[in-house]
Amino acid sequence: MRAPETGTIEAAPRPDDIDALALRIRFHPGQGSMTATPPRAMPAAHAITLAFAPIHKRAFGVALGLATGLVVFLVTVIWLLRGGQGLVNLWILGNYFAGYTPTWGGAFIGFGWGFFTGFVAGWFLAFCRNFVIATSLFLIRARSELESTRDFLDHI
Repeated sequence: MRAPETGTIEAAPRPDDIDALALRIRFHPGQGSMTATPPRAMPAAHAITLAFAPIHKRAFGVALGLATGLVVFLVTVIWLLRGGQGLVNLWILGNYFAGYTPTWGGAFIGFGWGFFTGFVAGWFLAFCRNFVIATSLFLIRARSELESTRDFLDHI
């Protein structure tokens, strides 16, 4: 693949103010080199808004579910490839995951159960985090409004 002769490439183009975060790369064809310009600093208000943005519960659940399912699947496969020998007794997972056995078929059942438990855990964690953030912001805003009207009667 050949690099373009001239121009600017944005490594992470995004809409809105996120453009300020994109790394700008300039090619210098005459010199055979390129330079990277670091992103501009993000405004503080925008950074705070991103920090307190709610987490999408379903997306976080799917991400954690896939990760958990893959871990159970890979641990089972590695255990099987080692001939059933290892430091971990995988038969115990059958007590928690119905139908799971440390076999090739059980690896797929383990993936399904791992996905399910990871999804539920991720959804619940995102819900709790969003609830705590929303409650904290509500209390901070309420205290600020009360503080601003504390001396209201002094001005009458």
